[in-house]
Amino acid sequence: MTEKSLDIKLARIRSDPNCRDFLIADAKDADMAFGIAAPGRSPEMHAHEGRFRSLAEYRECIRQVVRQGLVDIMLMSAHTSSILTVQERLFENSPVTPAARANDTTDIYFARGGDYPREPSQPFRTATIDHIQCGHVDCRPEERGRGANLGLYSITFNNDAELDRQTLEAYREFRLEAERKGFRHFLEVFDPNAPLHPIDPQRLGGFMNDIIVRTLAGVPEAGRPLFLKLVYHGPRYTEELVRYDPSLVIGVLGGSAGTTYDAFKLLAEAQKYGARAALFGRKINNAEHQLAFIALLRHVADGAIAPEEAVHAYHGVLQKLGIKPHRPLADDLKLTDPCLSYLHPRPQARVTRGAAGAAALSAGGDGRADRPDFARMTREERIGYFRRRLGGVGGR
Repeated sequence: MTEKSLDIKLARIRSDPNCRDFLIADAKDADMAFGIAAPGRSPEMHAHEGRFRSLAEYRECIRQVVRQGLVDIMLMSAHTSSILTVQERLFENSPVTPAARANDTTDIYFARGGDYPREPSQPFRTATIDHIQCGHVDCRPEERGRGANLGLYSITFNNDAELDRQTLEAYREFRLEAERKGFRHFLEVFDPNAPLHPIDPQRLGGFMNDIIVRTLAGVPEAGRPLFLKLVYHGPRYTEELVRYDPSLVIGVLGGSAGTTYDAFKLLAEAQKYGARAALFGRKINNAEHQLAFIALLRHVADGAIAPEEAVHAYHGVLQKLGIKPHRPLADDLKLTDPCLSYLHPRPQARVTRGAAGAAALSAGGDGRADRPDFARMTREERIGYFRRRLGGVGGR
């Protein structure tokens, strides 16, 4: 079986906190939250029709992304994982690690006409660890490797002692079961969705950091999450958490669809201040061309291209492939994500030669001395290079 990039990178991050390794996850578990709208807009949809992809089309998108091999984790619902991981063996010879959403708290119930997300989150699990690991109840020991052995567990604190205690109890029961069954997890901690006592927005990052480290202080190594998935609250709070406990691998969640620049800039900024992972759901799923979008996310993470340049390159690829962008280039270069509202224009960072070499290899270079030296390229040369490299993504 092919070695997983997740395991390779986590080992390097833990042995060398200054290495450049960065994890990217594609979150295609939206059928646990959004219902019919989960697969996203159908490519041929006209705005007035409101047509969405089918579940079969959604799963075909997953297959394409896994075959591309540039993300480290593919997050799915337990149902989708049972088909693609257990039945189809999609991940058997892939560097991508399959994962499944291990719980579905009430704040992710997005039903048309419903108001669940406005009510304080309550813990709940539809999926079982056994179903994720082998596709049926009560796995035999030899079957536990057939399915996914990684899950996303999500918690939401609402500054309410009773509800938050229930949330912690549910997480404890999950951790104990996971440890007994050798099941790994990463922990998603959402901001309060309906707090009993409202929290000053200026202090929210501090509240989240404190509640996270308090939650994990009672968890020994055997039960701890591989990494965290959090809302990005800016440089101050990301650096604070990393400095407090360097063993915590911090990941940021991608949030709403937003612009292409939102996605690339979020990744670059979070990485700059200590994050080592990013999980994108709607930003990837709503992209005009998911494979080209992911490829440029990877190049941004590798330091080969700046976020602004990546947006230009992405639009160039769309033009070459004859795909109409959702928005004009000028609009796609705007920041609309609230978590990036603190940003001010700053000089572009110079790309290091080591990062450039890594990016060249990930783009398909063979490691020879004549591969592109991105550090010496002009901005226009880098954009042109990636347009040429990505023009054939997806076989088009």
